[in-house]
Amino acid sequence: MTINEKAIAEGIRKGENRAVKEFYNSFGGLLTSVCSRYITNDDDVKDILQESMISIITNIQSFEYKGVGSLKAWSARIVVNHALGFLRQKKRSNELFIDSGKDIPDQDAETPPDIDDIPADDVLEMIRELPDGYRMVFNLYIIEGRSHKEISQLLGIKADSSASQLHRAKAILAKKITEYRKRQAL
Repeated sequence: MTINEKAIAEGIRKGENRAVKEFYNSFGGLLTSVCSRYITNDDDVKDILQESMISIITNIQSFEYKGVGSLKAWSARIVVNHALGFLRQKKRSNELFIDSGKDIPDQDAETPPDIDDIPADDVLEMIRELPDGYRMVFNLYIIEGRSHKEISQLLGIKADSSASQLHRAKAILAKKITEYRKRQAL
């Protein structure tokens, strides 16, 4: 089934409930997954998704169709921005970005571990277990494809701090993957 993003956006602009329902049915799961990468509490995920949906619907006039996937990408950015805003509001920035050396394994985090044999839900759970600051930078850099400069501007931190947080997140994830494999081997 092909999703006609342009028609959905036009329908939402016209206030058609059918279009809103189609949007939610088409993208609700994806947007939930995007939000869950940043937010660990399921009730908070629901709240942020509700706020994001309202924002998407009320700001649909600013959406510009640029081809297949553009509505999905635009909507995902809104969800990410709401999730980041929630985290900033929840904690002061200096509490989100910790630089303590604890829980940082001595492994080389530059060589990514092979995760092809690990179910996606388990990998997502490992990411969700990262401390907030590490998780935010990891998602923005690895998943969203943002540069350290963009992340620093978005989160109000130094680019070097972003790089450090990413390195530490990768190291923790590598350790979690190793532990996962050991548990699976039992």
